[in-house]
Amino acid sequence: MRKRSRTVALTILGAAAFTVAGCREEQVDAQAFPDMASCEAAAAQDGLFSVEECDKAFAEAEALHVESAPRYDSLQVCEEQHGEGNCGSEEQQVSNGGSGSIFMPLLAGYLIGNMLGRAGGGMAASQPMYRNAQGGFTNATGTTNFGSNAGRATMGAQNFARPAATAGRAPMTRATAGSRGGFGGSRSSFGG
Repeated sequence: MRKRSRTVALTILGAAAFTVAGCREEQVDAQAFPDMASCEAAAAQDGLFSVEECDKAFAEAEALHVESAPRYDSLQVCEEQHGEGNCGSEEQQVSNGGSGSIFMPLLAGYLIGNMLGRAGGGMAASQPMYRNAQGGFTNATGTTNFGSNAGRATMGAQNFARPAATAGRAPMTRATAGSRGGFGGSRSSFGG
């Protein structure tokens, strides 16, 4: 009877360890770039991504910017969230002509990731990056803040979740931006 108990205990312990390991979020090798040229230069020096992946990721980040960038009802509210000089009208930033009375942060870089667990790796996704009021950078959802818009890090795949579309929706007011606790959340940093 004693031997059976030990076997059952070891089986339960092994199953618990497997369950905990299964709950860990997939990690992504990521790199942030202030512009497409810096990504292409890194690719030429055997970086994480090829020139083609840089071009594709930048195009995806620009498309996400147009579709999902935070939108504000005034330049002042936008600059409160992203810093002075870091915002422009939707009309200036959207090629099909947005509204001149809606304001968005300017694209300040982009983040691309490479899935570690996928066979052969490959680009996971890209995200636009914006300046925040503290002088750092944030993603389109404002859920993660970064100390820089250049460098490498390993981070959770949730940083590449597609943000909700904001185009065509009511822009945030000072009250709605304030009720969210400001734009931004957790902080990450990149090393060069």
